[in-house]
Amino acid sequence: MQRQDGVSFEGQVGLVTGAASGLGLAYSRLLAQRGARVVMHDVGAGLDGQGHDPHRIDATVALLRGTGLDVHAAHAVIDEREGCRALIAGILSRQGRIDFIIHNAGWVEYQQIDALQEDHFDYMMTIAAKAPLWLAEAAWVEMKACHYGRIVLTTSDRALYPQYVQKGLAAYAAAKMAAVGIVNVLAAEGAPHNIVVNAISPVAKTRMWGVEGEPDELHPDAVAPGVAFLASTACREGGWILRASNGQFHATRSVEAEDVAYPRDLRATTAESIEDIAAQWSRIARPAVEPRS
Repeated sequence: MQRQDGVSFEGQVGLVTGAASGLGLAYSRLLAQRGARVVMHDVGAGLDGQGHDPHRIDATVALLRGTGLDVHAAHAVIDEREGCRALIAGILSRQGRIDFIIHNAGWVEYQQIDALQEDHFDYMMTIAAKAPLWLAEAAWVEMKACHYGRIVLTTSDRALYPQYVQKGLAAYAAAKMAAVGIVNVLAAEGAPHNIVVNAISPVAKTRMWGVEGEPDELHPDAVAPGVAFLASTACREGGWILRASNGQFHATRSVEAEDVAYPRDLRATTAESIEDIAAQWSRIARPAVEPRS
């Protein structure tokens, strides 16, 4: 297959989770078109995150392989540490290497705070935060030995920005913010070893929107170039959240003010009492608005 000029994944092997449709499918297809051998993972869960249907990913992989793309199916469970270790070990055994991991698997579930079920909360945290951490852990030794790796986690604007939150998504938002914390730490741990870790915050109409097939707008393919960049050799800096929607991209991360000597001098408003804080709240609480070019 003829490859496009520019960023290439020739000779690379990577994992994309939640790849049977929607965003994961779009990511996998673009990466394979650019030369990657992509292990497409999906347990075939329902919209509630439950269940196991390996035929979904098998059918998707068969379609892509029919177009000449080098993709492979995997559908083992990743809601436990050993499952994640086994998935990475299998890739290393069969493919001989792993260059990138893109954790896209997840779902949206609404539960109001007065009806929140603990097991549902725990499962949301497992898939959105624990699973990518376990996958990274399993691949870390190999990536360090090769002095190369790219890892992409998924977060959400529904957690990052108060104006976009939705009632009933406390568990979802908690898990997506946990992913940001993981990215920040792994980016620091990975930097000396050329392991670059970032997050994607995508918006696209997919099965979680109740859309099957090609949507009328907000196409998954319009997000895929951003994720492919984060998984590529061209991306050399970690700790970013790449917002991607409708073919537009904006990277953001929290950066401390200059000359702060944390934690003893925040270069902030001094207060000694509750009343001091109340009186000066307009100075203490200033929303930070990101610039746009």
